Amino acid sequence: MSPSTALPSVREHSAAAGIACVAGGIFFLTLSDANAKWLGASYNPLQILFLRALIALPFVTALALWLGGRRVLRTTHPGLHLTRGAINVVSACCFYLGLQALPLAEATAIAFAAPLFVTALSVLILKERVDGKRWLAVLAGFAGVLIVVRPGTQAFQAATLLPLTTALLYAVMMITARGINRAEGMLTTTFYIVLGQLVCSAIGLPWVWRAPAMDDLPYFGGVALFSTLGLALITQGFRIGPASVVAPFDYTGLVWATILGWIFWREAPDAYAYLGAVFIAGSGVYIAVREARGKSRRRAAT
Repeated sequence: MSPSTALPSVREHSAAAGIACVAGGIFFLTLSDANAKWLGASYNPLQILFLRALIALPFVTALALWLGGRRVLRTTHPGLHLTRGAINVVSACCFYLGLQALPLAEATAIAFAAPLFVTALSVLILKERVDGKRWLAVLAGFAGVLIVVRPGTQAFQAATLLPLTTALLYAVMMITARGINRAEGMLTTTFYIVLGQLVCSAIGLPWVWRAPAMDDLPYFGGVALFSTLGLALITQGFRIGPASVVAPFDYTGLVWATILGWIFWREAPDAYAYLGAVFIAGSGVYIAVREARGKSRRRAAT
C-alpha cells in the first residue's frame, strides 16, 4: 500500500480516537458536576473544591512525574499560576452555586458561553483580529444566552448570572494562559491548576468547613476522579485528533446534563432553554471549527 493511500486511514483513526476521548471526557466532567450538585445541598463550594483538589493532586503529580519527570514541576510563572488558581476557584464556586438553583442542563448551557467570551476578550485584551463571520457567531451565541437567561421577564432568575460569571472567568483564565512560557507544557499547566485550586480554596476553608459524612465521601471522590479523568481525556482528544473535528463534541455535555438532570432530579428545562442552548452550541462549534481551520491554513502557508 502506498503512503498516499495509507495516510487517510491514519487520519480517520486519529479523528475517531480524538472524538472518543473528547466525548468520554465530557461525559466524565458532567458526572463530576452532577456529584457536585448533589454535594452542594449540604456543603459549601469551597469545601467541595478543596477536597476535589486534595484527592486529585497526588494522581496528577504522579502522572506528571511519570510522563515528564521532575522538570515538568518547574515553572517561571508561580504568581501567574496562583492568580489563575484563584480565578479558577471563584469560577467553579459560581458554577456550583448556580447548580443549586438551576437545572443541570440549563447551568451547563450558559457556562458553554465561555468560547464566546474568549473570542471577545482576545480582541479587547490581546488585540487579535476576528473576522466578521466570527463576530456574527459571537452575537448569535450571546443571543442564545439572552434566550436562556431572559432578563427583564418574569422567568428571569438571578441565579442564571452565576454560570454566566463562570463562563466569563473561565475565558479570562484561558486568556491569561497566553502569558505562560511555551516551554511549560500541558502537564505543567495541569499540575499548577490543581495545586492553585487547592491553595486558593484552602484560604477560606476554616469558615465553611463541615466534617464530611461517611456516606458522602464517595461523592467527593467522584468529583475529583471524574473531573481529572475528564480533563485528561479531553486534552488527549485534542492532541490526537484534528481540533476542527473533535471540538464540536464538547457540546455533548448538554445531552449528558439533560439526561442526568432528569434521572436524578427530574429536571426538565423549558423550550426557551433548549432553543438558547442550540444558539450557544452552534456558535461555539462554528468559532472552534473556523479557528482550527485558520490555524491549519497558517501552518500550511508557513
